Amino acid sequence: MPQIAQLSATYASQIFWALIFFGFVFFVIGRGFVPGVLATVANRDKQIADDLAAAKAARTAAEAAEEAWKQTAAKQRADAHALIAAAKHDATLASETRLGEAAAAVDARMAEADARLAAASASALQEIETVASEAAVLIAQSLAGLTLDADAARASVKEVLHG
Repeated sequence: MPQIAQLSATYASQIFWALIFFGFVFFVIGRGFVPGVLATVANRDKQIADDLAAAKAARTAAEAAEEAWKQTAAKQRADAHALIAAAKHDATLASETRLGEAAAAVDARMAEADARLAAASASALQEIETVASEAAVLIAQSLAGLTLDADAARASVKEVLHG
Protein backbone atom coordinates (compact mmCIF):
# COMPACT_ATOMS: atom_id res chain seq x y z
CA MET A 1 0.00 0.00 0.00
CA PRO A 2 1.36 3.22 -1.04
CA GLN A 3 -0.22 5.24 1.79
CA ILE A 4 1.63 3.22 4.43
CA ALA A 5 4.92 3.49 2.53
CA GLN A 6 4.69 7.30 2.64
CA LEU A 7 4.15 7.27 6.34
CA SER A 8 7.81 6.67 7.26
CA ALA A 9 9.02 9.42 4.88
CA THR A 10 6.54 12.06 6.13
CA TYR A 11 6.53 10.87 9.74
CA ALA A 12 10.10 11.94 10.37
CA SER A 13 9.50 15.31 8.73
CA GLN A 14 6.36 15.92 10.84
CA ILE A 15 8.19 15.00 14.05
CA PHE A 16 11.03 17.36 13.11
CA TRP A 17 8.68 20.31 12.45
CA ALA A 18 6.60 19.55 15.57
CA LEU A 19 9.78 19.67 17.68
CA ILE A 20 10.84 22.92 15.98
CA PHE A 21 7.39 24.48 16.52
CA PHE A 22 7.00 23.34 20.14
CA GLY A 23 10.60 24.34 20.90
CA PHE A 24 9.96 27.79 19.43
CA VAL A 25 6.72 28.07 21.44
CA PHE A 26 8.51 26.87 24.58
CA PHE A 27 11.34 29.36 24.28
CA VAL A 28 9.30 32.33 23.07
CA ILE A 29 6.24 31.89 25.25
CA GLY A 30 7.67 29.80 28.10
CA ARG A 31 10.89 31.77 28.51
CA GLY A 32 9.71 35.16 27.25
CA PHE A 33 6.10 35.76 28.20
CA VAL A 34 5.50 33.48 31.19
CA PRO A 35 8.09 35.12 33.47
CA GLY A 36 6.56 38.54 32.67
CA VAL A 37 3.07 37.25 33.42
CA LEU A 38 4.29 35.60 36.64
CA ALA A 39 6.04 38.83 37.66
CA THR A 40 2.84 40.76 36.97
CA VAL A 41 0.82 38.27 39.02
CA ALA A 42 3.37 38.50 41.85
CA ASN A 43 3.29 42.32 41.71
CA ARG A 44 -0.50 42.25 41.75
CA ASP A 45 -0.53 39.86 44.73
CA LYS A 46 1.95 42.12 46.53
CA GLN A 47 -0.17 45.20 45.72
CA ILE A 48 -3.31 43.47 46.99
CA ALA A 49 -1.54 42.44 50.22
CA ASP A 50 -0.23 46.01 50.67
CA ASP A 51 -3.71 47.44 50.02
CA LEU A 52 -5.25 45.02 52.53
CA ALA A 53 -2.62 45.97 55.13
CA ALA A 54 -3.24 49.67 54.48
CA ALA A 55 -7.00 49.13 54.74
CA LYS A 56 -6.54 47.25 58.01
CA ALA A 57 -4.34 50.05 59.37
CA ALA A 58 -6.88 52.66 58.22
CA ARG A 59 -9.69 50.69 59.86
CA THR A 60 -7.74 50.45 63.11
CA ALA A 61 -7.04 54.19 62.98
CA ALA A 62 -10.71 54.91 62.23
CA GLU A 63 -11.82 52.72 65.14
CA ALA A 64 -9.36 54.50 67.44
CA ALA A 65 -10.59 57.89 66.21
CA GLU A 66 -14.21 56.78 66.69
CA GLU A 67 -13.47 55.61 70.23
CA ALA A 68 -11.71 58.91 71.00
CA TRP A 69 -14.69 60.78 69.56
CA LYS A 70 -17.09 58.71 71.68
CA GLN A 71 -15.06 59.47 74.80
CA THR A 72 -14.93 63.17 73.93
CA ALA A 73 -18.67 63.22 73.22
CA ALA A 74 -19.38 61.43 76.52
CA LYS A 75 -17.18 63.93 78.39
CA GLN A 76 -18.87 66.86 76.65
CA ARG A 77 -22.28 65.37 77.41
CA ALA A 78 -21.33 64.98 81.08
CA ASP A 79 -20.00 68.56 81.15
CA ALA A 80 -23.23 69.80 79.55
CA HIS A 81 -25.31 67.92 82.13
CA ALA A 82 -23.18 69.40 84.91
CA LEU A 83 -23.63 72.89 83.45
CA ILE A 84 -27.38 72.37 83.17
CA ALA A 85 -27.56 71.12 86.76
CA ALA A 86 -25.51 74.12 87.96
CA ALA A 87 -27.72 76.50 85.97
CA LYS A 88 -30.85 74.88 87.42
CA HIS A 89 -29.39 75.17 90.92
CA ASP A 90 -28.45 78.82 90.36
CA ALA A 91 -31.87 79.56 88.88
CA THR A 92 -33.56 77.84 91.82
CA LEU A 93 -31.50 79.86 94.29
CA ALA A 94 -32.22 83.06 92.39
CA SER A 95 -35.93 82.22 92.27
CA GLU A 96 -35.97 81.43 95.98
CA THR A 97 -34.19 84.71 96.71
CA ARG A 98 -36.63 86.66 94.56
CA LEU A 99 -39.58 84.82 96.12
CA GLY A 100 -38.20 85.57 99.59
CA GLU A 101 -37.81 89.23 98.71
CA ALA A 102 -41.30 89.32 97.22
CA ALA A 103 -42.72 87.54 100.27
CA ALA A 104 -40.94 90.02 102.56
CA ALA A 105 -42.31 92.93 100.51
CA VAL A 106 -45.81 91.43 100.61
CA ASP A 107 -45.49 90.82 104.36
CA ALA A 108 -44.34 94.42 104.85
CA ARG A 109 -47.27 95.70 102.80
CA MET A 110 -49.64 93.44 104.69
CA ALA A 111 -48.28 94.69 108.03
CA GLU A 112 -48.60 98.26 106.79
CA ALA A 113 -52.15 97.57 105.59
CA ASP A 114 -52.98 95.86 108.89
CA ALA A 115 -51.63 98.89 110.75
CA ARG A 116 -53.66 101.25 108.57
CA LEU A 117 -56.70 99.03 109.00
CA ALA A 118 -56.22 98.94 112.78
CA ALA A 119 -55.77 102.71 112.80
CA ALA A 120 -58.85 103.18 110.62
CA SER A 121 -60.79 100.73 112.78
CA ALA A 122 -59.73 102.56 115.96
CA SER A 123 -60.59 105.90 114.38
CA ALA A 124 -63.97 104.56 113.23
CA LEU A 125 -64.63 103.10 116.68
CA GLN A 126 -63.76 106.41 118.27
CA GLU A 127 -66.02 108.16 115.80
CA ILE A 128 -68.82 105.69 116.61
CA GLU A 129 -68.25 106.26 120.34
CA THR A 130 -68.42 110.02 119.83
CA VAL A 131 -71.56 109.81 117.70
CA ALA A 132 -73.17 107.31 120.12
CA SER A 133 -72.33 109.39 123.18
CA GLU A 134 -73.70 112.55 121.54
CA ALA A 135 -76.83 110.63 120.50
CA ALA A 136 -77.25 109.29 124.04
CA VAL A 137 -76.99 112.83 125.48
CA LEU A 138 -79.52 114.17 122.96
CA ILE A 139 -81.91 111.23 123.48
CA ALA A 140 -81.71 111.61 127.25
CA GLN A 141 -82.44 115.35 126.92
CA SER A 142 -85.25 114.87 124.43
CA LEU A 143 -87.06 111.96 126.05
CA ALA A 144 -86.35 112.29 129.71
CA GLY A 145 -85.36 115.95 129.90
CA LEU A 146 -82.14 114.93 131.67
CA THR A 147 -78.90 116.75 131.23
CA LEU A 148 -75.98 114.35 130.98
CA ASP A 149 -72.33 115.08 131.15
CA ALA A 150 -70.69 114.41 127.78
CA ASP A 151 -67.70 112.68 129.41
CA ALA A 152 -69.94 110.42 131.49
CA ALA A 153 -71.98 109.54 128.42
CA ARG A 154 -68.81 108.78 126.52
CA ALA A 155 -67.58 106.51 129.35
CA SER A 156 -70.91 104.69 129.44
CA VAL A 157 -70.91 104.17 125.64
CA LYS A 158 -67.31 102.95 125.78
CA GLU A 159 -68.20 100.48 128.51
CA VAL A 160 -71.16 99.13 126.54
CA LEU A 161 -69.21 98.86 123.23
CA HIS A 162 -66.06 97.30 124.69
CA GLY A 163 -67.72 95.02 126.94
